Amino acid sequence: MIVRTGIWVAALAAVVPLSGCGTGTAHRPGQAHMPVMPMASQAAEANPNLDLGSSLGGQPAPDFRLDNQFGQPMSLSQFRGKVIILAFTDSQCTTVCPLTTASMLQARQLLGAAGTNVQLLGVNANPHAASVADVLAYSRAHGMVNQWDFLTGTGAQLEATWRAYHIAVQIQQGQIDHTPALFVIDQQGREQKIYLTQMAYSSVGQSAQVLAEEVASLLPGHPKLASQQSLATIPSETPADTVTLPAASGAPVTLGPGHAHLVLFFASWLSEVSDLSSELASLNAYAQGAGHGELPPLTAVDEAVTEPSAQAVRTYLSSLGRLRYPVALDTTGRVADGYGVQDQPWFVLVSASGKTLWSHDGWLSLPALQAAVTAHSGT
Repeated sequence: MIVRTGIWVAALAAVVPLSGCGTGTAHRPGQAHMPVMPMASQAAEANPNLDLGSSLGGQPAPDFRLDNQFGQPMSLSQFRGKVIILAFTDSQCTTVCPLTTASMLQARQLLGAAGTNVQLLGVNANPHAASVADVLAYSRAHGMVNQWDFLTGTGAQLEATWRAYHIAVQIQQGQIDHTPALFVIDQQGREQKIYLTQMAYSSVGQSAQVLAEEVASLLPGHPKLASQQSLATIPSETPADTVTLPAASGAPVTLGPGHAHLVLFFASWLSEVSDLSSELASLNAYAQGAGHGELPPLTAVDEAVTEPSAQAVRTYLSSLGRLRYPVALDTTGRVADGYGVQDQPWFVLVSASGKTLWSHDGWLSLPALQAAVTAHSGT
């Protein structure tokens, strides 16, 4: 574990520093020596899916010079006068990074007009996908092309930046693991807070609010947020719960006990790293077999909480032609959390009683999927 001395050690004393961007979870830093808090603050502190941030004491943020998604050279110091939200992001991540990206954008939106005084920055944390084209592809997939500057550079430039911010990056079994850190830097270029993104879809909006509140405290006049929500733990919706979700098209979709079923969790931004349209179309054959009673029926659930918008999802799906299975929108992330989703795509086979029989991370060929479902469901 790589740490700074002094304040940094205290801030990250309880942190597990790496988060897999192919699969895995992030962990929350300890919050030591916390004062007595009102009930609302206590509820937020008790939320295991929310990092309330750790102070960095206003030490100078290390400067760097990298290129953004348009190939334009940029430095951290050129944004003096603005509050900076800086995240270290794997350009091909399918786990925690999309949650971080969504929370950054939502935080600035919560600030309304004051958001013009906030700069969103990403630094690439994937040494194997470090071209300008790679950071542009991620930015496009997540609707961020003109919302932030996603910076990359040579291997030496990136490694120097990671070292300066003590971001651990390593590759294990082909997966990129990195510290899922996000920094808030004030107008004078001083580090104020560090946050670690949690692998929980339902807390994206809460993380955005925590970020926005910190940024607002640094801006002139301390602007009020456009909206606020409780920061208490959000209950998940598990396979044992009956849940009705909006559909990408047509009637609402219901999940829950009553019959065995297969659920696919995905997001349209997977088109950056896989042939998503072909994968979704190929599942029509599975749905056809399920329609004949040979297999449990399939429902797909788009993780809309990480999408640019619900309409973007609908537009994407409308381009695919007819899918023979329903597609629901998980607009709160509660279903993904309840089903234990740790990556995209993610399959979950559920029994008639609402018990998880099998789960799988990643795409499978149709024969392999049919075989796995048959083996675990007894059909």
